[in-house]
Amino acid sequence: MGQAFLASYLIGLREGLEATLVVSILVAYLVKSGRRRQLLPLWAGVAAAVAISVLFGALLTYTETTLLADYRSRELFEAITSVLAVGLVTWMVFWMRRTARRLKGELTGKLEAAIGVGTLAVAGIAFLSVVREGLETTLLFYAAAQGATTTATPLVAISAGVLTAVVIGTGLYAGAIRINLSRFFTVSGVLLVFVAAGILKYGIHDFQEAGVLPGLDVLAFDVSGVLDPNSWYGATIAGIFNITAAPTVLEMVAYVAYLLPVLVAFLWPARTPASAPAPAANVVADAPQPSGAAPARTPSSQSETTEHVRA
Repeated sequence: MGQAFLASYLIGLREGLEATLVVSILVAYLVKSGRRRQLLPLWAGVAAAVAISVLFGALLTYTETTLLADYRSRELFEAITSVLAVGLVTWMVFWMRRTARRLKGELTGKLEAAIGVGTLAVAGIAFLSVVREGLETTLLFYAAAQGATTTATPLVAISAGVLTAVVIGTGLYAGAIRINLSRFFTVSGVLLVFVAAGILKYGIHDFQEAGVLPGLDVLAFDVSGVLDPNSWYGATIAGIFNITAAPTVLEMVAYVAYLLPVLVAFLWPARTPASAPAPAANVVADAPQPSGAAPARTPSSQSETTEHVRA
């Protein structure tokens, strides 16, 4: 597996699971409240969000391959999108860490208000709730795939990640799968920080290729004789830690300057006020139960495997 494959799969898995959980919360609320007729506009909003995300990806590709004729312009465009992607993924992991506790309450509150307005409002809530994840996924995928030799590999990888997320999310909704979502989002958040550091390193290299930044020929080290990028271990190291055999000094400075403080800030224990409300019920507990089935048990501690996302 190459670096682009692992990074793209992780992006698809993480973003896909977030979107799946959001949709599961909305669907479960409508089903439990006896408003199944609102499911059609909700799914229409989800479909529109997916379509917009795909069109955004096509626009990025068209801009690079068609609108930008010369090499320098393409490198500059890739560098700018890389920096935007790094800012986006950084905001995303900290946003989820900060707001996970009240995500369910906010979503269901907005949906309840939208139901009172009408069908289009319900579709709009679904659209806005999913399109953010879709646009994030598209931009991150575009930036992460720049290191791939072909577009097929990262496309297969992100599709596999999204498909895995849908399977997990559906299993959580149906009560067939139990995982610790808090731990999952912590681990995936750490891995995404490494991915973002690698994307930033690529962005710096693209700025150097475009002539905006100096030092293209000043290497920090060259271990290509030891770290073969075509070997399984070279691809694994590059895929997980985004370490390449011959980076420039400026690339490594940017990599370390981003990675260390962001990792420390992300893993630093969050303050929990003494009067903090209990975490919101999870998606599994909100899902409709089969007739005669025992009611879903509400998790009582963070050690429960079906706990909804917590900070």
